[in-house]
This record gives sequence, C-alpha cells and structure tokens, in this order.
Amino acid sequence: MINTVLSYLNSNRGEEMTDEMNACILQTCQETQKKLMYLNTQYHTPAEIVQIMSDITGSEIDPSFNMFLPFYADFGRNIHIGKNVFINSSCHFQDQGGIYIGDNVLIGHNVVLATVNHDLNPYDRHNIYKPIHIGDRVWIGSNAVITQGVTIGAGAVVAAGAVVTKDVPENTVVGGVPAKFIRKVEISENR
Repeated sequence: MINTVLSYLNSNRGEEMTDEMNACILQTCQETQKKLMYLNTQYHTPAEIVQIMSDITGSEIDPSFNMFLPFYADFGRNIHIGKNVFINSSCHFQDQGGIYIGDNVLIGHNVVLATVNHDLNPYDRHNIYKPIHIGDRVWIGSNAVITQGVTIGAGAVVAAGAVVTKDVPENTVVGGVPAKFIRKVEISENR
C-alpha cells in the first residue's frame, strides 16, 4: 500500500485519497515518529545515522550524508537525499508531497521544508501536495522556510530567515519575507 500512496502523493493530486490510503499515511507517520524518537534521544555514530535515515526514508542514503540531531519529519518516506548532504540540527521536513535534495547541499539550523498546504475554503481544507526540489550545491541558511512547490536551482543560496514561496534561479542569493533576489553568486572553481 505504501507504494500506491507514494505514487498518489507524487502525482500532485490532493482530493481523491481513499480512506485506506489515508490510513496508510497515518500509520507510516506513527512508525516514523517512533524511529525519530530513537534517532533523537541517544547518541549515534555518523554511520548509524545514515542507517536510521535509510530506514526512515525507505531508500539507501549515501555514506557521505551527515546530520546533526535532532531531526524532525512527519511522513519520512518521501524524502530523497543526494550525496555529500549536510543537515544541521532541528530541521523540520513535512515530506508527504516529496522532498528532493541534490548533491553537496548544506541545510542550516531550524530549516523548515513544507510540502503540504490546505485549500483556502474553510469548509473543505483538504490537503494539497506539491514537492520541493533542492538542486546541487545549494546552501540554505538557518531558520529559512521553503514552501510547497518550490524549486531551488543549483548553486543558489537562501539567506537565513528567508521564506521562499517561489522558485529560486540557479546561482542566485535570495532573502527576506517573502524571499526576493539579492544578487548573483560569483562562481570560481579556484580557491
């Protein structure tokens, strides 16, 4: 059933979920919370963190992954992490809509990635799922919030405290609430 649910969530549909699919999501969320309690309440080596995160996501995480705890997620099974990714402490991933993180990404303290929204109609607040895509070599500063449906282009920088509601072009710096273009990133492969 989890594969059916993931297929549904990753198709950007939001109103046709069956009761059985919803029950599967709730059960998966409960299982993820149990795994996160284990992850966050005792010391783990970097290799153990990779293994636990692989279990939470349901896919193999590269050994180059590094994370400072604690870490929070709601669903867990729709997080996709590239190579050489660092996630700093106290990040919150609401991943039902899908979170796709490229290679060589840095994610600062307290970053929120939110892929679920609700209909504005107060009599029908059904869930709306849209993925977040984070390109290679992106740096997201502390306390940034990335909302559903946003793509952050390769090499971009999201300033600390920014609220990103629109796509970020590659190799640009954005900041503010809502996030706006600040400048282009100067690229130099020589140090």
